[in-house]
Amino acid sequence: MQKTQGAKRKRTIIILAVVLLPVLAVLAAWAFISVQNRLPDGFVYVTDIIPTAQLEIRYFGGDNFVGRRIDGYQAPKAILTKEAAQALKKAADILCQQGYYIKIFDAYRPQRAVDHFVRWAKDLDDTKMKGKYYPDLDKSVLFELGYIAEKSGHSRGSTVDLTLVDIKTGGELDMGSGFDFFGEISNHGTGLITKEQEKNRNILRNAMVSAGFEVYPEEWWHYKLEDEPYPDTYFDFPVK
Repeated sequence: MQKTQGAKRKRTIIILAVVLLPVLAVLAAWAFISVQNRLPDGFVYVTDIIPTAQLEIRYFGGDNFVGRRIDGYQAPKAILTKEAAQALKKAADILCQQGYYIKIFDAYRPQRAVDHFVRWAKDLDDTKMKGKYYPDLDKSVLFELGYIAEKSGHSRGSTVDLTLVDIKTGGELDMGSGFDFFGEISNHGTGLITKEQEKNRNILRNAMVSAGFEVYPEEWWHYKLEDEPYPDTYFDFPVK
């Protein structure tokens, strides 16, 4: 009788092992992935805070001034500090009431991505994307003019590059120049754009400023949170 009960217990243990081990393996894998993808404290995915935000993360693909995916962009995600994301939500709510969604081109940018830009800028023979992004400039002046630098406010986590999309049509508003175009036409206050294009830029500008962001005079798409939480820290965790 004891041998029979012992055999039953062994069979039960074997059955439980067969059933539970795959489940435990899946749970362990999920926990590992979750840990790997966890953002540092103080950072959030923008779409978790603003579900209507559209993403077109240019540095994840090849449609950017370098012409290829940039180091550190492992997924087309927009990440910001919690403070910047909450402020951006205020702007997005204002704009939504006016009939617009925000579209984000870039947000937090790892330092390794900035380093990639610097290496690219020093290679004067690589002009693959000149026609679209800097047709009127020699690549050798990009550092001098401030278009490329060894540090970026984006790496502090509270800067965002964005435009507006008409909710009814789904089309981007005409801002007079494209994102990351190196030239005077991208500046605020330029006389190279139409009144309608200036009006569109000001719709974005007014909402962002009212939500606590600062204007960057040379780029209509670029806004930094005025009271950024990490003003002296340049992060390098990947976008994933």
